[in-house]
Amino acid sequence: MRKVAFVFIIAIVAPSLLLGWLAIRSIRDQQFVFEHQETLLGQGAADAIANDLLGELAAWQRGFGRQVEEALGKGEPADLAPRFDGVLRERWTNAVVGFVVALDGDVLSPSLFGSADARRFRLENDRFLCSRQSMEVVWNSPKGKINLTELDSKLKDSDSKSVFATKNASASDAAVAPSSAQFREIVGDAAEGTLARFLQNQLRLLLWHRSPRDTNFVFGAEIHLGHLAQSLRPLVRVDVSLNDHLVALLRDDRGRTVAASRSDVVLSGQRPLASAALWDALPHWEVAVFLRGPSQAIRSAATARATIGLLVTVLILAIGVGSYLIVADLRRQLLLARQKTDFVSNVSHELKTPLTSIRMFAEMLAEGRVAEPEKQRRFLDIISTEAARLTRLINNVLDFARRERGEQRRLFVPCDLAEIAQEAVNGYRLHLESAGFALACELPDGPVMVNGDRDALAQVLVNLIANAEKYCGLQKQITTRLVLQDRFAELQVLDRGLGVPSGCEEKIFEQFFRAHDALASGIPGSGLGLTLARQIARAHGGEVTHAPRDGGGSVFTLRMPLSSSTAPAPTQPPPPAG
Repeated sequence: MRKVAFVFIIAIVAPSLLLGWLAIRSIRDQQFVFEHQETLLGQGAADAIANDLLGELAAWQRGFGRQVEEALGKGEPADLAPRFDGVLRERWTNAVVGFVVALDGDVLSPSLFGSADARRFRLENDRFLCSRQSMEVVWNSPKGKINLTELDSKLKDSDSKSVFATKNASASDAAVAPSSAQFREIVGDAAEGTLARFLQNQLRLLLWHRSPRDTNFVFGAEIHLGHLAQSLRPLVRVDVSLNDHLVALLRDDRGRTVAASRSDVVLSGQRPLASAALWDALPHWEVAVFLRGPSQAIRSAATARATIGLLVTVLILAIGVGSYLIVADLRRQLLLARQKTDFVSNVSHELKTPLTSIRMFAEMLAEGRVAEPEKQRRFLDIISTEAARLTRLINNVLDFARRERGEQRRLFVPCDLAEIAQEAVNGYRLHLESAGFALACELPDGPVMVNGDRDALAQVLVNLIANAEKYCGLQKQITTRLVLQDRFAELQVLDRGLGVPSGCEEKIFEQFFRAHDALASGIPGSGLGLTLARQIARAHGGEVTHAPRDGGGSVFTLRMPLSSSTAPAPTQPPPPAG
């Protein structure tokens, strides 16, 4: 038993648990793959939108250059410079202020006495544009955090007109380093460019352009960020195939949403799947991509976990049920093996006892040691009885073996059950009465016709009578009774024996089962008599049942359907079994 349990655990339970663990790990790894794929997909969408936005800003840069050249017409930059602010704002509504700086250090436009925006611009930018003061500037690179107090102290210490610009680091961690460059050095030989500044914690975006007619003049404009945002909104979109899964947002330097690819999605406290910064043109502006709903990886993993969980549960239940069935079958096989061992012992004993009697009495008769005729007849009766007992035992074993192999063949013909019962009782009467039994037979006057095998039905009754003999106890009384019940005939064998222990009413019909152990109690038997009796009865469409008898003992009943040739008899209750 322990060996079988160990083999079962090694062969079934352990591999099943290992497969379950590997399946769970596979789900986790697959979730990582899904999440990585989603991140790559979101990053690709964010980068594509950022490129489109930078392209639009570059278009604004080119558009500003065209506005400058058209305003110049055939004139000279020096003639346009003083009135450039008014001309630009009239021609190009995207400009808040138009300015002109001469590289020798003068701001030619706008006038300090112009609009409120012009005065503000001059106050904020004069010293910077004239290269007389370095200011916090982001120039085609990410903006780093600059401490203005520290900046002023460095300017005093260096006594040089330097510009602090962030070197191109990463989008999330830009480093600030001093650079001793003036405004004209920032402009250099370039024809156009962008320049972003943060003043009073507000972003100022400047575009500048140098006309090839006179490169000494730098024309510029402070861009209206609201107009720029309006121009960028249509570009904040994702691919049609991803529109149901991803949402893209354009956020400004204060974290406010400027544009969104969908307006029907609310994202509260959700972390972006991916982001792309617009450091080169709009510091602290970024494109953030979010998942519209739960992550596909999370949904897939949840579905896989539920599926695997269900499979593991079913597997555990299957293992449990299989273990129970295996253990139950193992116990049944062990019980069957023990019963077979008892059967061999019982059959050996059953064979040995009649053979010993037959041999002993036959030798006494053969040697002439018994001269009295009465004793000779008695010895011959004993030999005949033991031979019949031996024949019944061998027939039971052979009949059971044929049934196990499916070789049993019966010839069903109409036969009189009352006549079969009378012959079986008469054949057993001498043996029972010589053993001290009181044998009674109660049969109806007329025939009771059934369809069946005459010898097989006789064997059923003989087995029932033999069973009553073996378990007779102290009261040696056996009664055989045949009664009619509706369309059935009931052949009953009643005794006053030991009875059937509680819980064994059906087990006594199992092969090799003995309600009273033969070796311990001395009761002979093979454990096949009642099994064969029920099998034969069921093969005839009938049944063999057991019931306790009032006052002690048992009632075994062979119930057979009546043949159609039997005339209907009036139904009458059987006489009391007591």
